[in-house]
Amino acid sequence: MTKYIFVTGGVTSSLGKGIIAASLAKLLQERNYKVTIQKLDPYINIDPGTLNPYEHGECYVTDDGAETDLDLGHYERFLNTPTSQDNNVTTGRIYQTVINKEREGAYLGKTVQVIPHITDEIKRRVVLLAEKYDYDIIIKEIGGTVGDIESLPYLEAIRQLKRELGDNNCICVHLTLIPYLSAAKELKTKPTQHAVKELLQAGIQPDVLICRTEHTLSKELKQKLSLFCNVDYKSVIEAIDADTIYDVPLLMLKEKLDIRVLKKLKLKTSNTPELEAWKAFLWKLKNPSERVRIALIGKYNELPDAYKSIYESFTHSGAHNECKVDVVPIHSQVLENNDPEKYLQDFDGMLVAPGFGERGVEGKIEAIKYARENGIPFFGICLGMQCAVVEFARNVLKLKSAHSTEVKPKAKNPVIHLLPDQENITNMGGTMRLGSYKCKIEKSTIVHKAYSKTEISERHRHRYEFNNAYKKDLIKNGMIISGINPDNELVEIVELEDHPFFVGVQFHPELKSTVEKPHPLFVAFVKAALKYKLSNEKA
Repeated sequence: MTKYIFVTGGVTSSLGKGIIAASLAKLLQERNYKVTIQKLDPYINIDPGTLNPYEHGECYVTDDGAETDLDLGHYERFLNTPTSQDNNVTTGRIYQTVINKEREGAYLGKTVQVIPHITDEIKRRVVLLAEKYDYDIIIKEIGGTVGDIESLPYLEAIRQLKRELGDNNCICVHLTLIPYLSAAKELKTKPTQHAVKELLQAGIQPDVLICRTEHTLSKELKQKLSLFCNVDYKSVIEAIDADTIYDVPLLMLKEKLDIRVLKKLKLKTSNTPELEAWKAFLWKLKNPSERVRIALIGKYNELPDAYKSIYESFTHSGAHNECKVDVVPIHSQVLENNDPEKYLQDFDGMLVAPGFGERGVEGKIEAIKYARENGIPFFGICLGMQCAVVEFARNVLKLKSAHSTEVKPKAKNPVIHLLPDQENITNMGGTMRLGSYKCKIEKSTIVHKAYSKTEISERHRHRYEFNNAYKKDLIKNGMIISGINPDNELVEIVELEDHPFFVGVQFHPELKSTVEKPHPLFVAFVKAALKYKLSNEKA
């Protein structure tokens, strides 16, 4: 029988439930249990696909085309296994299903209510993963904070499941905050006591209490938490602030979180996690022999979570190259009315980030022109690749009116355009080219050297495409089309001749980079940036 672990949060949001869930899953995976994680999000959007990155951070896309919460990125990066549509459930999706069933007459004239209809649908989604796949343990992260109105149906569903499945098959891990008052010079437990009381009012007794803290928890403080929160002493776990999120699995191993959970689930605790590959990665991460500076040219730089997977991909690829990557965000709008050299001359490489809309596009094009003309390693992702094509068409082919129809619908030279099958779409949610698509790579190219193979599969999230009407002219003038979708002949990758590293990709490689398998294009880009830096130092 599949076992379930529910991870809830108290006191405040942004405590790191996703990291704790992923760390616990990693430890259980190392003990040879088949584990996955599911995010239950209380917001009423069907998915985060139409949310502004400033509102929700990055929208993470799975192989099967689901637009999901960024926490699924953490799950994949830690577990090195893909997630799917089933790993992210929102209140919007729950209500949509129930309302559709009501319209179909599925409830036989009954009054549709939160209990039992909404809670039953939540429970159905919870066990769906176990029915579709053969998992030993499924961890369920509940979004938001205990006490939020939006979370109440989920807490009621957990209460029911704990009663139906039994304490040995369904447990609750509660993540909370132990704040430090500098004026009193002490840690305070009262917020946690109140958070647990909120959970108890919902009928749920936490089985494990994980305490986020800036300072080590004393034995006396743990005993106090154990007494007032009715959690056994060994199940009060310290989660002290770490230098990097990748330290957390080792910290949780030290605190024996996995042992406490397995004992409560009546599962074997043999085969102690070694985490050798993880430790090797951490050693390289913390002991780099070199350092490079990469400019991240984007439009959502005020919120780092908007580019979360890109930052993490640089962490993975930097460690692989034994190199510290200092990623410096530069707002693309700043480059529109200023000399790019003023902002970009001291970098070893630049990545032009994905995005939507007109704002900041001209600044991205100016940055790409500077990188192309000055031989600075360049990596463009999605819109970054499209801007590279526009820049090349304008300044090499001399098509001054070249543009994307996303920005200029009536462009005279639409080198990037909307495909016919996208033209009549009116619903914005879930209608882009989403998920994994194949790409055939040309031999003897930068990307072929990086991947070491001629056929790959990468994840997409976009509406606009390279216009094949301009392909011959672009190739004739020095642009290399190094990757093409074999099914529809759409251009996926472009490169330039006689340049240290100039690669633009239509897909999102950052979504497939993990601790154990850094993405080959990020690895190659960091390597090129390091080579560029060292050659400049010799000069």
